[in-house]
Amino acid sequence: MMSVALIGPDGAGKTTVSRRLEQLLPMPAKYVYMGVNLDASRVMLPTTRLALALKRARGGRPDMVLTSHSNQPKPRPKDPMRRGWSAVKAVLRTANWLAEEWYRQGVAWLYQRRGYVVLFDRHFFADYYAHDVAGDGGGSLTRRIHGLALRRFYPRPDLVVCLDAPAEVLLARKGEGTLAWLEGRRAEYLRMGDVVDHFAVVDATRPLDDVAHAVAVEVERFVAHREHAEGRA
Repeated sequence: MMSVALIGPDGAGKTTVSRRLEQLLPMPAKYVYMGVNLDASRVMLPTTRLALALKRARGGRPDMVLTSHSNQPKPRPKDPMRRGWSAVKAVLRTANWLAEEWYRQGVAWLYQRRGYVVLFDRHFFADYYAHDVAGDGGGSLTRRIHGLALRRFYPRPDLVVCLDAPAEVLLARKGEGTLAWLEGRRAEYLRMGDVVDHFAVVDATRPLDDVAHAVAVEVERFVAHREHAEGRA
């Protein structure tokens, strides 16, 4: 079958719409979370579960963000031992996160082989695109490695649907971030239309039931278009 990624800033309704699409679509569909908030993911590597448990024990957030959305590198420790240990941790964290990304992609492939449309809630390529994939070459070595892996090797969804809304709407819904940050993320997600083959924008200011129906129309239209193209081939 095929994969569909729902992308957009926090507050756009990605999770709610993805879940509703499982019931709305006329073909069988499976939900797969492809973001960094591990509380929202039902599938992850045992090593990621362990890292999350250790992070929670230290009072950390339930996410495994590989890189920040800032191009300012963190200051390096002055002590050589601490600097060396920091480098080792960065390598291990990067290796585990790359494995985590491929593990979830493997789960998606398994569903597709069974005839499901896979509904991605977020997508690593879209979330990291502006800062790791399309960056100006700055940042740490781990960021550059991660960006290269996503750009050259990681599969992209068959269809990407961007749930778009002004920053004021997004902030009112979720109450996280700032207007400037949300508007910046909104622009970054809309840029994906320039780098993926099949891209649609859906107005997310409407009630989420209406948004889900609009996305379902986009998915069904894409499936019909692809079946027609395959029939002609």
